[in-house]
Amino acid sequence: MQFQLEVQQIDRSCLFKLAWGKGQQISVTLPYPDTLLKLYQEWRKAYLNFYKTSLRARIPKPKNDQGKIRFPQDWHRQLVQAEAQLLSEFHRWLRQEKLYEIRAKIASESNNVAHNAPIKLFLTCSIELSRLPWETWELGAEFGYSVAIARSPVNITNPNKTPPKRRRKPRILAILGDDTGLDLTSDRDSLDSLKQVAEIELLTWQPQQPAAEIKQQIQQALTDERGWEVLFFAGHSNETTITGGELAIAPNIALSITEIAPQLTIAKNNGLQFALFNSCNGLSIANSLIDLGLSQVAVMREPVHNQVAQVFLVQFLKALGNYQNVGDALQKAGNYLKQQQHLTYPSAYLIPSLFCHPDAKLFQIEPWGWREQLNRWLPTKQEAIALSAFAVISLISPIQNFLLEGRVLVQSIYRDVTGQIPPETTPPVLLVQIDERSIVEAGISDPHPMDRSYLAKIVDRLTSLEAQVIGIDYLFDRQQPANDPILAQSVRNAIAENDTWLILAGIIEAGTEIGVSAETGIADPNWSLQGYTNALPQYVKLPESTNCIDRCPFTYLLAIASALHRESAASSLLQPKLNSQEDFRTQVISYLKQTETSSHTLAFLQQAQPHPFVHFTQSLNRLWLRPIIDFSIPPDVVYDPLAAWQLLTKSEELTNDRYDQQIIIIASGGYPQAGVTPGEDNFPVPLAVAYWRERFGLASGSSHNFTGSEANAYMIHHLLTQRLVVPIPTLWAIAIAALFGKGLTLLLEKQHYQRQLLAVGIAGTGTVVIVGLVGLQLYLAAGILIPWLLPSAILLLYLCSSFRSKY
Repeated sequence: MQFQLEVQQIDRSCLFKLAWGKGQQISVTLPYPDTLLKLYQEWRKAYLNFYKTSLRARIPKPKNDQGKIRFPQDWHRQLVQAEAQLLSEFHRWLRQEKLYEIRAKIASESNNVAHNAPIKLFLTCSIELSRLPWETWELGAEFGYSVAIARSPVNITNPNKTPPKRRRKPRILAILGDDTGLDLTSDRDSLDSLKQVAEIELLTWQPQQPAAEIKQQIQQALTDERGWEVLFFAGHSNETTITGGELAIAPNIALSITEIAPQLTIAKNNGLQFALFNSCNGLSIANSLIDLGLSQVAVMREPVHNQVAQVFLVQFLKALGNYQNVGDALQKAGNYLKQQQHLTYPSAYLIPSLFCHPDAKLFQIEPWGWREQLNRWLPTKQEAIALSAFAVISLISPIQNFLLEGRVLVQSIYRDVTGQIPPETTPPVLLVQIDERSIVEAGISDPHPMDRSYLAKIVDRLTSLEAQVIGIDYLFDRQQPANDPILAQSVRNAIAENDTWLILAGIIEAGTEIGVSAETGIADPNWSLQGYTNALPQYVKLPESTNCIDRCPFTYLLAIASALHRESAASSLLQPKLNSQEDFRTQVISYLKQTETSSHTLAFLQQAQPHPFVHFTQSLNRLWLRPIIDFSIPPDVVYDPLAAWQLLTKSEELTNDRYDQQIIIIASGGYPQAGVTPGEDNFPVPLAVAYWRERFGLASGSSHNFTGSEANAYMIHHLLTQRLVVPIPTLWAIAIAALFGKGLTLLLEKQHYQRQLLAVGIAGTGTVVIVGLVGLQLYLAAGILIPWLLPSAILLLYLCSSFRSKY
């Protein structure tokens, strides 16, 4: 919000006129206290005397013949007292009740923008009133607002011109004038500190150089066609009534502002935005330059000591070099003099003032070059803390598993609401589940390990139904002497009668695949397949390489068996034979590697393996880019559940019209002892699966568990339908969100607070919503899971932190 306050002295009163918005204004008349002028004069006297005398060593010296010690006058004490009295009276005057309407109006209008938003107040007053320290007016403090006060001259006859945008370092013309009694070496050194971010050209006088030549040199430099962004002057200067102030450009040589007004106009048209006069008595200089149309001018209103000017310049240029605007830089330099140097240089912070054209945008050095651009993109302290915290969270596996479950649940709801559930077809898998009722009805007293004669009955029943692909998810690494021959005979009958593909379960221990023990005689690797079942219940297990001969996932072999069985060419060439003398898994894998197939499913299975990068991240204990099980697909699309007791007792209800097309897995149905170690085959129900069970009232062996065989069914479904959902690592998404958030804050940082707040609100929430919706659909359409929660949080935190740090 921007206000203009004109203070006009009329006899013994002051007229305060506040204007804002579209022609709104209010006026207040206030008596001007005579004591204020008197206190200002006393302060100025103490100020001038202190800086003329008291910076020298102050020790008592004997001065007369009578032995009395004569103490020098303590100008420091007098200056501190005079400053306190002046500010007390000045603030008392500004706190009068008659000015409350103006203060309240600024507060009420500002409240329509945003709390704690910076308020700009352009102050215009006569030369006499402008000598007062208006920058100390804590306008808005009583209402909790910060008001940035900049001065503006009474007369502005030339409009402000928007400077051209240049992709280069800003150019600074530094004029070092008469240094009589001064040491300008420090000014040179301070300017050198900006060489990394600005191009600086020094202009100095030479001994015996004619006055006309020096003036011509300055005029030519100002009109350089390349243009200047900043004009700097150090030396002596003074106020004048008619010529707009004068600069001592060399000993006994003065240059008035009116003499170089045409050249300054050209410089303004060529891009001159800011002028800094680190010299004395600059009020008339500032008024003249703003009247010419220059954007901003910083001056010292009073005489300034050389040491104070040096300290001020160091702090001002330090802030300017850190890409802060001239208003903030001037305020920081003044605060440094007030807080850090007040004992050494009392009242020095009251001297600097910034004059601005009301339509001008405050100048600041823009980062230029790849190093500066990189520094702009580096996180701030708050951003780095947030980024580090979220990065650590993204690497904690339990948290990631929880977030993954929640995301897939949302995906399930989205799929359901948008009607994108796969059409009803025969599920590719039939789960024959040995549940608690099956165990009870079979009279099995101890289901760990499972009675293999009972498994034989199931195989026999499936053989009668002409099942073509049977997987048995039980480990036969130890003997059951009484029951092994029974099961062995059943599996042989299945192969002999139906050419059934038999896939048996194994496990990986110490890098070796352990499966059917030869002593059991249940199966032979020459006519059966064996695959390991080690897998995480949330991720699809793919073969570690195209060479699956040494070891291969159980679900992968089941998918291959089904695909090969359906391909007529393969069916005639590849069939399990009881009289085979060659390892059957070797035959199958060799066929896949050597044969070109027209089957899209087989072609997909031939190439299905993790990317080498996945193996690399696995060595770092990360699961980046590993395909997940898509529980957003309803279970009834993936598998048909059938309790073992139903398979064995309801023979009249079962027909063989589908068993030759489905993959049949004989597995546990959620009884407590299931697994190599009792209970390890039972997992918590995924949230998405629980949603579908509740949504459609789906039956399961155990409504409280999710079995390993159900996870296997999902894996087989994904392999046969060529659906692998690859999650983008959350850490990567957080990094991308942080970069986007940083870019957004950099893009909008120069906007007005209200516009910036609106733009960030729309862009931030809009991005979060759009990315969320696009991510939900991309998951379904392309099988890519884009993390949403943590990246969205880091994006919003970046945006919020930028506001907190700025406002």
